[in-house]
Amino acid sequence: MTAGNLYDLPGHLPVPEDDGACNHLLGLRIPSVPLPSTAGGTVDLSGLPGTTVVYCYPRTGRPGEPLPVGWDEIPGARGCTAQSCAFRDYSQELLALGARVYGLSTQDTGYQREAVERLRLPFALLSDAELRFARALQLPTFVVEGMTLIKRLTLVIEDEQIVKVFYPVFPPQRNAEEVIAWLAERSQR
Repeated sequence: MTAGNLYDLPGHLPVPEDDGACNHLLGLRIPSVPLPSTAGGTVDLSGLPGTTVVYCYPRTGRPGEPLPVGWDEIPGARGCTAQSCAFRDYSQELLALGARVYGLSTQDTGYQREAVERLRLPFALLSDAELRFARALQLPTFVVEGMTLIKRLTLVIEDEQIVKVFYPVFPPQRNAEEVIAWLAERSQR
């Protein structure tokens, strides 16, 4: 099976259920784990002031390349490109709400750079290829074809502390809108 149209999701995808794997994250301080960035250098999420949105996703596919076997049957696996494009399309709204955005996966920076260019992402992707960040926060993962991937989730971090966790995220292409609605509501309190 090939990736086909990575922007449109099949209607038959299984909906991920909340397995409680992120219940421990709310209120945690972000550990200092410098991550390689597609913008060059590293980013340490623990050292960023203000509001940071980090959407964690399993992996982006490439047009014409096969997806992992059974990918569409794994709840929450499909939709990384659609999610990234939604954050791209809503990047100005997020900036207007004072939030910087990063995507994060276990893919290496070279692979991620191709996605940034192809998808015209106005923000950097961060690589957790060694799973140091995922392990430090005990993020939920799954294994497919020998790859350990982070389950789809989104963190809102304010001054080094996790203040909101979106998990499970489904459908992925609506996650950016959900984050914007939450940030807008929070700013009115």
